[in-house]
Amino acid sequence: MAGLQYMSGFGNEHISEDPRCPGALPEGQNNPQVCPYGLYAEQLSGSAFTCPRPTNKRSWLYRILPSVCHKPFKPLEESHLTHDWDEIEPDPNQLRWKPFEIPKASQNKMDFVNGLHTLCGAGEPRGRNGIAVHIFVCNTSMINRCLYNSDGDFLIVPQQGKLLITTEFGKMLVEPNEICVIQQGMRFSVEVFGETRGYILEVYGAHFELPDLGPIGANGLANPRDFLVPVAWYEDRQVPGGYTIISKYQGKLFAAQQDYSPYNVVAWHGNYTPYKYHLEKFMVINAVAFDHAHGIVMLNAAPQGPKSHQHYQDPSIFTVLTAKTTRAGVALADFVIFPPRWGVANNTFRPPYYHRNCMSEFMGLIKGHYEAKEEGFQPGGGSLHSMMTPHGPDADCFEKASKAKLEPERVADGTMAFMFESSLSLAVTKWGLQTSNRLDKNYYKCWEPLKSHFNPKCK
Repeated sequence: MAGLQYMSGFGNEHISEDPRCPGALPEGQNNPQVCPYGLYAEQLSGSAFTCPRPTNKRSWLYRILPSVCHKPFKPLEESHLTHDWDEIEPDPNQLRWKPFEIPKASQNKMDFVNGLHTLCGAGEPRGRNGIAVHIFVCNTSMINRCLYNSDGDFLIVPQQGKLLITTEFGKMLVEPNEICVIQQGMRFSVEVFGETRGYILEVYGAHFELPDLGPIGANGLANPRDFLVPVAWYEDRQVPGGYTIISKYQGKLFAAQQDYSPYNVVAWHGNYTPYKYHLEKFMVINAVAFDHAHGIVMLNAAPQGPKSHQHYQDPSIFTVLTAKTTRAGVALADFVIFPPRWGVANNTFRPPYYHRNCMSEFMGLIKGHYEAKEEGFQPGGGSLHSMMTPHGPDADCFEKASKAKLEPERVADGTMAFMFESSLSLAVTKWGLQTSNRLDKNYYKCWEPLKSHFNPKCK
């Protein structure tokens, strides 16, 4: 792990070659008749060839053997993943989960793939439109096996334990309070160092991008230069016992065998890469006079004319990354955080307001105490407030905030809560509602102590 290096910039055209093989990148072309060092050229496409240049995503990999050298794929039955959103009746209630349990390695060894559990989602990968929220719990590193997602992109949020992620592009160390994105088709393995837990937002049919800044202007939120991309690293390693390549394809897992490591990319160039980001680098925007400034998505009219394929939207001020739909201002999924910041609004109820939303809101907690519910919502747990389901501060929070002396104050110090928000109506899986046994069936009680303060004689 020591000495891992990165390149900076979101969506940049990067070039990288392992220093053990200088000059491994072909000069002046992508696909020469003979590549340097006898390597194979392989393109990884993250978009259609004909996408407009701003959205065209691809990288060229120069590898010891092409990835096509494997035995046939066969179904892998160990999966807890699903996109069967009809396996159990819908539940419109406010839902909250206690921290998801991590098995002890002495009782049940579980790596990243074994520990993936689908919690909720909507849409389906064959139609290339939808999302899924997964929980991962693991205690063992992936040994001689890797995963790639044929269905979409993984946005990974570690909550407990760091992840050393090896990809075809190089290695990334991702710790709690950081995130990483492994885009569609990229092979990766996860090494862990003890009991590990986290959250995943998967999107089908769109890639994550930085939100437009709208009236904020040129600077703010997540700055492009703070996103880090790994540098090329390879191993020329034979695996006589077999290396397992796992594909997530149409919502199910399939495994194929090959006799060499897939991390044999000596050099690469392109703009389609894995990347990571530290949440502490987020430049927070907030209201400085009164009220809240962050209606979760503020709509902007779609542009007209020859560039109408580009859909601009003003951001929620807490959005780190967004995966857009074809409707202007409406996200397939947003990744939103609630970081430490100053609260200064005058004559304002400062915690999050009571809300009914046309979007679905899944929240998780990496560390600390979320300001609207300091009890019950715990790191490693989660909550889901479905489309048009009422939610808001609990009774204790309301009483305290209504009587608090309004002075400038720090909010959420030592805390990092986040939200996966989607325009889709999310269905919860049987694992989420029953099998996990982590659903807090008393969640609704946190609002029961709310009482009427109405007095028609006193304005």
